[in-house]
Amino acid sequence: MVALRQGRRREPGARDRPLARPAGGGARRAGSHAAERGRRAPRGRRADGSALQGDGDLKLSIVIPSWNTRELLRACLASLARADLPEHETIVIDNASADGSADMVERDFPAVVLQRNARNEGFAIGCNQGLRRASGAYQFLLNADTEVAPDALRRMLEFLDAHPQHAAVAPRLVSSDGSTQRTCLAFPNLWTPLCFGGPLERWFPRNFELRRYFLRDWDQASSRDVDQPPAAALLVRKTALEQVGLFDEQLWLFYNDVDLSKRLWAAGWRTHYLAEATVLHHIGASTRQFGNFLPEWHKNRLHYFRKHHGRLAGAWVKACTGLAALDWSAVMLWRRLRGRPAEPIAPLWSKYWSYARL
Repeated sequence: MVALRQGRRREPGARDRPLARPAGGGARRAGSHAAERGRRAPRGRRADGSALQGDGDLKLSIVIPSWNTRELLRACLASLARADLPEHETIVIDNASADGSADMVERDFPAVVLQRNARNEGFAIGCNQGLRRASGAYQFLLNADTEVAPDALRRMLEFLDAHPQHAAVAPRLVSSDGSTQRTCLAFPNLWTPLCFGGPLERWFPRNFELRRYFLRDWDQASSRDVDQPPAAALLVRKTALEQVGLFDEQLWLFYNDVDLSKRLWAAGWRTHYLAEATVLHHIGASTRQFGNFLPEWHKNRLHYFRKHHGRLAGAWVKACTGLAALDWSAVMLWRRLRGRPAEPIAPLWSKYWSYARL
């Protein structure tokens, strides 16, 4: 029930829930940047990753963070090899994978720039490492658990070329059966923590805020501007990133794409969803490898609300999470009284008190 525990119901395709996190992160937090070992950068691009700037003559850089996704990553890189692309570079940031992912890239895709991190740095840091190495005028953030349709990037590049007011464009993510994943959301507001991941989600699953937040009046089969497209596949203008900055590295695994979109809109840019461009997203395959990362989701959500809405909003988010914990505890107690299976309550409250002290 409450999102501090595992196994809760998931909105189909909702990617800022824990169960829809991009595949480049992991379950172990990184305190400081790891020692890195990367290939020599191609001519015209810095190897030290110290600045987000390039020569300006390369059209496209593709940045793929990866963690234990060898076969998914292989399929992803193969799809890019088949795609209709301008001159470009592909950069893979391997977050200390134990499944041979980095060796596979080095052996089977020698043109790809590979950086091997000594430990799992998480999604935000991994993306930033790749973006700092990138030199293209457009930066394409891509999950390792995706396969890009041959014409998708060409369509996205053409859109940004024709719409200078837009900082970013996202494709339509589809499942293996061809169905559209509902990945675009509205920005969260102060109603969101009460109605999503809070007690009202169980009591009123069709409440007004979930309708707004998940854009339930739109089937995501048509193109439009959106508040927050997912970073699972996101083409961003380099000049926009230079203006607003890269991912917030305190948002280690969740809400980092929400925060980036919020800063882009605040700076006067727009972000667009292009339904005509499609990318296959193996969403279930990436999420199965994560452990108990739900507390990280709450921690990242708390940081986002404090950053964009202030300290009082952070206290409100904590209170809503506490109400959800009370509601779930009451359900477990009722089950025990009726002799039905119930999960233990103490571990949940141990996690909550750790969270409440943040």
